[in-house]
Amino acid sequence: MAVSATSLILPAALKAELDKLARQSGQSTHAVMVRALSEHVAAAKRYRGFLDDARRANAAMLESGEGYDARDVHGYILAKARGEKGQRPKPVKWRK
Repeated sequence: MAVSATSLILPAALKAELDKLARQSGQSTHAVMVRALSEHVAAAKRYRGFLDDARRANAAMLESGEGYDARDVHGYILAKARGEKGQRPKPVKWRK
């Protein structure tokens, strides 16, 4: 793996927290920062993917004129959260 050096100027309180986490985990502060940055980048990519999926779904809904009634979706999600099977919502025409 190719590496590239960089420099960070951190607030003292953040650096102290990173040092503490490093000591508690038996890792170097550098390793803690690399892991934190890697996890943040991965989360940002997932979030970007979520937004891209939402934009595609919205475009498809606008083109087809079909969508899901929010009450049906909420009922389904609540049933699943209770551990029940729930009735999967069916698409409905919202545009005439």
